[in-house]
Amino acid sequence: MTLALTRRSLLTAALAAGAAVPLGAARGSAAAARLTLPPPTGPHPVGAVSLHLAGHGRELMAGVWYPATRDARRHPVVPWLPAAPMRALLESAGFGADVAAAPRTAGHGGAPVLRTSGRLPVVLFSHGAGGHRSEATIVTQELASHGYVVVTVNSPNDSYGEFPDGRLIVPTEVSSTPWDHARDVRFVLDRIEELAAGRNPDAGRRPLPAGLGAALDLSRVGMYGFSKGATATALVMNVDRRVRAGLSLDGPMLSQPPAAELDRPFMLMTAENVPGGEESGVAEFWPLLRGWRLQVHAKCAPHAVFCDTQWLIPQLAAITGMSAEELAGWVGTFPPARAVRIQQAYPLAFFDLHLRHRRQRLLEGPSPAFREVLFVG
Repeated sequence: MTLALTRRSLLTAALAAGAAVPLGAARGSAAAARLTLPPPTGPHPVGAVSLHLAGHGRELMAGVWYPATRDARRHPVVPWLPAAPMRALLESAGFGADVAAAPRTAGHGGAPVLRTSGRLPVVLFSHGAGGHRSEATIVTQELASHGYVVVTVNSPNDSYGEFPDGRLIVPTEVSSTPWDHARDVRFVLDRIEELAAGRNPDAGRRPLPAGLGAALDLSRVGMYGFSKGATATALVMNVDRRVRAGLSLDGPMLSQPPAAELDRPFMLMTAENVPGGEESGVAEFWPLLRGWRLQVHAKCAPHAVFCDTQWLIPQLAAITGMSAEELAGWVGTFPPARAVRIQQAYPLAFFDLHLRHRRQRLLEGPSPAFREVLFVG
């Protein structure tokens, strides 16, 4: 995928190439249909809260996901996307706006933070082109259920979302680069430092979950990103040593100026963006990694294999009556359940190794439990 190709245009191109959805049929009966997400596997309930952040010429939304107390289930779960941006996202992809409702996540809005003997490692997420901060919720809530605080960042002009006053956020024609995503993440990390210091960074000073700021360990910060956000992960690490470990979910690793050498742990999970691949900078990026490094590759997998799309599009296919051929035009033939298992296992292992210093045999060589995952280097 080229840097200029947004997620919205990618989906539209897929439709034009033959993955057309019978829109009339979809509009007719799907108003009550709700998509679903797989539950996380960790021992902790998950809490979630959104932050409206403004200042220094920026205004954006971020989400904070964290392990919550056992009574978290008294709090309602938050949606994957609010209704208005969900409608806009579906329409941009060629579906009817009412074809399905956004899935409910495992995150309980505003639930109290789990108290532990120490503070919790923090991981930031940056989305792909024309995406949104919820597009890797499977990974996000998995990490939170295992004791991480995960901060997801919406980049202005390049995402779907909604401000607290109801203003709709959609991708614009304004050019947005991986460096823009990187600057947004650093802005959010500054606000998270304010939160850890006991201040409320929300622009509207909306109430925050009990214990949130006190739970943050900013000496253990990691970052992961999907596609453009993966490239941004490397760029953040180039200019900000607060981030100690980075993970790319099929990032093209192309930017101007390009990424520079990194002396901290970095892992590449690749699908379409492979060394030597068209419009991919992975081959040029790999030698720049001077610290711990690893590349694993999902065989015969589409670009979306490391985000929620691989799980959600087959559900939309069932609702709209797509043929198997049409569905393959969207997400290939990679089994959604296997994609979920990869998303839940490998990012957790990476951050457990580098932020918690726990040995991870999964990262030491090919695993019989994941025969579709190749160790490249």
